[in-house]
Amino acid sequence: MELLSEYGLFLAKIVTVVVAIAALVVIIVNLAQRNKKQRGELKIINLSEQYKEMQDEISSALLDAHQYKLWLKVQKKKHKQEAKSAKANAKRSVGLAADKPRVWVLDFKGSMDAHEVSALREEITAVLAVAKPQDRAVLRLESPGGVVHGYGLAASQLQRLRDKQIPLTIAVDKVAASGGYMMACVGNKIVSAPFAIIGSIGVVAQIPNFNRFLRNKDIDVELHTAGQYKRTLTLLGENTDEGRQKFREDLNETHRLFKEFVHRMRPQLDIEQVATGEHWYGQQAVEKGLIDEVGTSDDLLLGLMDSYELLNVRYLQRKKLMDRFTGSAAKSADQLLMRWWQRGQKPMM
Repeated sequence: MELLSEYGLFLAKIVTVVVAIAALVVIIVNLAQRNKKQRGELKIINLSEQYKEMQDEISSALLDAHQYKLWLKVQKKKHKQEAKSAKANAKRSVGLAADKPRVWVLDFKGSMDAHEVSALREEITAVLAVAKPQDRAVLRLESPGGVVHGYGLAASQLQRLRDKQIPLTIAVDKVAASGGYMMACVGNKIVSAPFAIIGSIGVVAQIPNFNRFLRNKDIDVELHTAGQYKRTLTLLGENTDEGRQKFREDLNETHRLFKEFVHRMRPQLDIEQVATGEHWYGQQAVEKGLIDEVGTSDDLLLGLMDSYELLNVRYLQRKKLMDRFTGSAAKSADQLLMRWWQRGQKPMM
């Protein structure tokens, strides 16, 4: 018994020391991070080089030993000539535009609250800082839509490219619906995979109401507002016909603005025919005029590779150390509750 007691005391001391050391390490790293910039990191990936490397790997795999040896000699000579040519071009083009125009490839995989727009903003700002008149942009878009203000801002960020006369092509492989289509229609050209979901030009909002349940439990909920329509529908209070009517009016007004925006971006559309909230697949969407061409983003980029240098731009947010350790459990729970609340209070597209 005494041995177990001593062992338990020893184990407790070890755990205390380990926890103290871990806490000290966390404090030191956090202090070090405070001295660093909290901005994220901009990452540039040369897709042209990746595609060429893939082609070389496949080509070499199809050769026998003798052919492979000859192929290596040819490739070595070719790379040497390319390096010499690149060096000469670099000397000639100091201070001048690059010989080969670029395609700036961006990615947007949107969630319901469209928080990815913060990274999109940084990526577009970076592109605009260096893009030349002959350059163009491609956005690989995937989104089923979400809150109006989030996707409205995302569409405004894409508009910055058009305002600077940089041709923008939107490539949709899976879905660009509702707010996602609002972003897509900003592009000068929309390319969609055959079975990608397109359209859903409509607005929706829903909110549960627990007022009757609370009344049965003799629980009163008081809601005080200043302004007749500060709150139309509530989660816990008693909703009125007047509040419901105003809520519907707000939805219709948002839908009207949505339709006007799409029609302004794509004036050839019969907006009343397609703004019913329905969605279509790629092949149907091209017939409706919602998109311009059926195809995948891969085929689109491969078709541009001979004439352009393909550069993928990504902005990676820096995560705090505590977020990496804990996964921000408490913060995630708060955000989840807030999202559920916002879904009832704000229309979604």
